[in-house]
Amino acid sequence: LFKFSEFNKLVEDFNSIADFLIIYIEEAHATDGWAFKNNIVIKNHRNLQDRKKAAQCLLKENPLCPVVLDTMENLSSSKYAALPERLYLVQEGKVVYKGGAGPWNYHPQDIRAILEKLK
Repeated sequence: LFKFSEFNKLVEDFNSIADFLIIYIEEAHATDGWAFKNNIVIKNHRNLQDRKKAAQCLLKENPLCPVVLDTMENLSSSKYAALPERLYLVQEGKVVYKGGAGPWNYHPQDIRAILEKLK
């Protein structure tokens, strides 16, 4: 949920010219895996129901765009190197921006700058 409010602001400001989507992927810091202290309590997803339950934490933050689940084979995560989090901008079927791996290289302001030029 790093910089989630900044992401939601992007959706709010640019939903008239862009479609936004969150793909909920595998948990990067599961409590039964590589976890941080004081982190949200989510175990590794063993099935789609576990992933759906974990996504409920995100839904409580009121995302302003649709949220979908990655497959249990983690197809989206592996295809887009999304773990732990990453921003993409796709235009006419082509990736025009691939953000760095989050949380430290997760920069919604980069997407904002691109979308400002499209307004």
